[in-house]
Amino acid sequence: MALEPGSPLDDAQAPLRSGPLHWLRAGRVEVALAPEAGGRIAQMRYHGVDWLVGEREGGAAAIGWGCYPMVPWAGRIRRGRFTFDGRDFVLPANLEAHAIHGVGFSRPWRLEPHDAATAALTLALPEDRYWPFGGVATQTIRVLPDGLELRLAVQAGAKAMPAVIGWHPWFRKPDALLFSPRAMYPRDGEGIATLPCVAPASRPWDDCFINDAELVLVSAGQRLRLRADADNWVVYDGTAHATCVEPQTGPPDGFTLVPRRLGAGERLELDFVLGWERGIQR
Repeated sequence: MALEPGSPLDDAQAPLRSGPLHWLRAGRVEVALAPEAGGRIAQMRYHGVDWLVGEREGGAAAIGWGCYPMVPWAGRIRRGRFTFDGRDFVLPANLEAHAIHGVGFSRPWRLEPHDAATAALTLALPEDRYWPFGGVATQTIRVLPDGLELRLAVQAGAKAMPAVIGWHPWFRKPDALLFSPRAMYPRDGEGIATLPCVAPASRPWDDCFINDAELVLVSAGQRLRLRADADNWVVYDGTAHATCVEPQTGPPDGFTLVPRRLGAGERLELDFVLGWERGIQR
């Protein structure tokens, strides 16, 4: 079946509507899931404060709102080109000349049976020109009274495959971001990460960092602590309405810079933990 013109499969800035929302709640935390919109979290709310850029605020662009999974790659693949197991591959470009953020953010995910505070979603990865390897991606979202636990995973099918996964939350512009990375991948003239790593540059950022410590966002008298079991974090703060803080298992263009191979049936996971506190002075 032919894709419609302007599909987010071919244009990451094309509109992508949320579709039906499914709410999870525990204590003062509320989370809205949008399975049809790339399996993303459409909103995170704590004590009545919305933390994510919503569909309307983000202009409904597929890559511009909510918190979506990046799978089976995160960030840009330079011109869609990479080499794996001795073969050259070219993926369709969906942002200017590059392939960005995987195939999961623009496709509907299956919402599995769930309870009031926990949900799981699954996506069968394609085996076509958008992604020639197949496999399956899964998410688990668990809402806690003062936090949120996210797990993203990708598992290879019958074929070996490369993999870099991550989360892409669009946080409403915070009052402060507390972040002290130890290194940064420099960007070249195409705006894509390169090696070797260097000392972190000054803001504004649209960069991938090496960071082992907790990150903190401060907003509306609340503090949000972010932790992940990976040390690659992309931070984008070059827009007035939002800041993106993205944990990833590898850098942009990771299939080339830091290649990771999953053999048939092998699995890659990423845990992302968010915790809120109130009463923070602004």
